[in-house]
Amino acid sequence: MARKKASTPSFEEALNELGSLVETMEQDELTLEESLKSFERGVELTHTCQLALKNAEQKIEILSANTLKADLEPFDAC
Repeated sequence: MARKKASTPSFEEALNELGSLVETMEQDELTLEESLKSFERGVELTHTCQLALKNAEQKIEILSANTLKADLEPFDAC
């Protein structure tokens, strides 16, 4: 049976879910199987957050490079 892949959460959604998973795991009330599933989900969410941050960093670098190439004009504070 093929497992249906859920849509990728936004950075904020992934971060919130990751925080909830950590709180749940810290309570020590999960079975070993539940803990492993939670850990696996945590790894997926961490990857999602890392990818989102990497993409944001690349966009900032591109925007910064374009801005730095622009001609600078003197600033006249009146």
